[in-house]
Amino acid sequence: MDRVWGMKGAWRYGAAALLIGGWAMPAAAADLGGDCCADLEERVAELEATTARKGNRKVSLTVSGWVNENLIWWDDEHESNVYVTTNPVEQSRVRFIGEAKIAADWSAGYVLELGVWGGNGSKIDQNSPDGSTSANSVSVRKSSWFVKSNTYGKVTVGQDSTTTYHLLDDADTTMTRNFYDGEGAPDYVQSFFLRDKSGNKVGSGSGLTWGGILRGFNNSTPGDDGRRNIVRYDTPTVAGFSIAAAWGEDDIWDIALVYKAKFGDFDFNARTGYGQSTDGASTPCHGSSTSPDNALNCEWWGVSAFLQHTPTGLYAFAGYGDQNDGSNNPVVAAAIVDKDSRTWFIQGGIEQKWFALGKTNFFGEYRRDEAGSNVSISSTTGLPTTVTQNANVNFWAVGGAQNIAAAEMTLYLLYQHVDGDVVLGNGTTPDLSSFQQVVAGAKINF
Repeated sequence: MDRVWGMKGAWRYGAAALLIGGWAMPAAAADLGGDCCADLEERVAELEATTARKGNRKVSLTVSGWVNENLIWWDDEHESNVYVTTNPVEQSRVRFIGEAKIAADWSAGYVLELGVWGGNGSKIDQNSPDGSTSANSVSVRKSSWFVKSNTYGKVTVGQDSTTTYHLLDDADTTMTRNFYDGEGAPDYVQSFFLRDKSGNKVGSGSGLTWGGILRGFNNSTPGDDGRRNIVRYDTPTVAGFSIAAAWGEDDIWDIALVYKAKFGDFDFNARTGYGQSTDGASTPCHGSSTSPDNALNCEWWGVSAFLQHTPTGLYAFAGYGDQNDGSNNPVVAAAIVDKDSRTWFIQGGIEQKWFALGKTNFFGEYRRDEAGSNVSISSTTGLPTTVTQNANVNFWAVGGAQNIAAAEMTLYLLYQHVDGDVVLGNGTTPDLSSFQQVVAGAKINF
């Protein structure tokens, strides 16, 4: 009997609580405003619309990149002008990186990197302020997947960096890497055509360019390869050393050794590598990607090093690269008068944080190129033409940079002077006008 009454009492008290709660909740809602939920839903929708989404919850997504634009004043002793372009050394880009854990020591992921050109700074010339090609365009720089282990290393498949890509650049750890690295000197003058002292174009047809008398199939720098469709393996780092090897295209292979260490007050960074290619389309040591020599045998190697005294910020950065342009076709081989192309450079400077704003950099650089023959292969007959027998080109530059840490921004200013000589295919040696530039710009990361 007591139990029955107790159950009835519980129901009565429960009903009373529901009635009180039902009366109280509308009152509370009325106090908050009748459209509170609508406002909240609208705000959630707004946040969803402005948030980067992932395809799934297992793979992370990191979006990064930078915008790097500059003004370039140039003077070829007969004409001068000022252009606004995308920096050719570190082109504007956006990068998507995804990664997912497989196990404690294993992960897999992908890299998708797009390059963005406004005015193409590597293609500008005396008549083309936006670049003769590729202006206002987007290109696929990298598209690859990887599997990596802290114990066994990393395997990459797809369009990505060969092991000698930026072999002469990446030893540099200062701000100059953002606008004037080992490949920087020829990047700014690639497509400007040569003039003699009388102001005439040098060479037949539309004339030769500075990039046309330099050699090195990647940014006119012997010793460096580029981004290719490859399979690449990177070892783990052991005692500061790591090794990488890559193969791809038809057929390219290279290998590189990297060493990083700290000795007391000094930071040291060095790398060396070797590569070989029989693929005249991807690595045109002579000719072009549209008229390759199918018997090509191209070899390259290089070494670079960087040393910085950390308390003062004083540093030295140097590199040497060599490319041998060979062919198993005897007719083509005979046209390559000088098969070896060499470059070397040395940069010295100081990078230190003197202001709360961020680090400041001042530097000077000299680069010397001793370029071999430039041989053009006819796409119809397959016969070679010696465009230039050899060339010697000198670059010297001074500049500075200021980092603004709060904005992830680097401001830079650069002066570059270029001069040299060239022996044309017919054996004549024109008296070349020199070339000078002032580059001012900024790179902002995101």
